[in-house]
Amino acid sequence: MARAFVFPGQGSQAVGMGKELAGAFASAREVFQEVDDALSQRLSALMFEGPESDLTLTENAQPALMAMSLAVLRVLAKDGGKDLTSMCSYVAGHSLGEYSALCAAGSIGLADAARLLKRRGQAMQKAVPVGIGAMAALLGATPAQAAEVAKDAAQGEVCDVANDNSEGQVVISGNRTAIERAIEIAKTKGIRKSMMLPVSAPFHCALMKPAADVMAEALERVDIKPPVVPVVANVTAQPVDTPATIKRLLIEQIPNLVRWRESVLELKKRGVTTLVECGAGKVLAQMTKRIDKDLAAVSVGAPADIDAFLKTL
Repeated sequence: MARAFVFPGQGSQAVGMGKELAGAFASAREVFQEVDDALSQRLSALMFEGPESDLTLTENAQPALMAMSLAVLRVLAKDGGKDLTSMCSYVAGHSLGEYSALCAAGSIGLADAARLLKRRGQAMQKAVPVGIGAMAALLGATPAQAAEVAKDAAQGEVCDVANDNSEGQVVISGNRTAIERAIEIAKTKGIRKSMMLPVSAPFHCALMKPAADVMAEALERVDIKPPVVPVVANVTAQPVDTPATIKRLLIEQIPNLVRWRESVLELKKRGVTTLVECGAGKVLAQMTKRIDKDLAAVSVGAPADIDAFLKTL
């Protein structure tokens, strides 16, 4: 049974994340402390206790979700006695989860990943003034339909396809007025349902170019190593393993489409039969079932999940 470890993106955070794990395992506490130290911030307290309004801020949610994912990995390694290469053949992550995947695969150090994601969150938030941008989910739409809607709605503004998440779930992003037009246009295209998303900025569209420039500079100062297992990149939905390509694609990822559905199908094509979601929530496992019913998916985030997963190895 070939496995891929996958790592969730923004939206999977919740107050209380990691608290049970930290209570059960010293190795998880070590990860949370290392991230706190790297950021000079008690991010773990925010994760465990809230308030939710602070945890959901992009600059906090991104490193917090990475910390949660890497705490699970550290427990599997230290307490379960399993290294990554013995557990999976590939890794991938949804948006910020790509940083978690790279950290898991030894390509980016934990402290560097935390600082990069803090910077990424700040840069993405600052790229567009509050209220100017928006995102919407087009439910029941194909990527081609979503692209057609986005093109018709743009009218000189930005309206891009941002996430191809799963069958029938495509997200668009751009100027709020263009996204509002897209929702109205979608009604005329037979798309089942369109809805605004509660996000603080229009991620993965051309409006994010200033954030990509910030991250290009930040990534220049970080040592990126070849990953111990290939990482399937969001931008290409293909495995990458060279530091220069990894760096380039992390920059390109910010204003471009997250090809998650294609990434999962590529993993299947390469022989993966099970996706193991490491970290907070169960969003990616649920998406997997919608992408391909033949793929198995399991979420590992709590001590009981870790015990159950280790028994399958």
